[in-house]
Amino acid sequence: MESDCSTGWIAAAIIFAVAYWGSFFDDNKEPVYGEELHLPVNCRAYVQASVDGFRSGEYDANSAMNGLERNCGANGAAWKNNR
Repeated sequence: MESDCSTGWIAAAIIFAVAYWGSFFDDNKEPVYGEELHLPVNCRAYVQASVDGFRSGEYDANSAMNGLERNCGANGAAWKNNR
């Protein structure tokens, strides 16, 4: 009976370790900006730039949403595998 319980804890610890290890490779963990023009590179930075632009009146809602879809949608240009 005790081996069944310890096996479950070991399995849970392995799953947690793999999930935690995978978070180190998250491209959107922090906002990343380009070195020369300081433009958003990843989706986290692009989303914040879109929200800031909308709130300041630089972009209307349609422009902000279209840009988010184009850059951070399912096949967006800001995803690491599409850069």
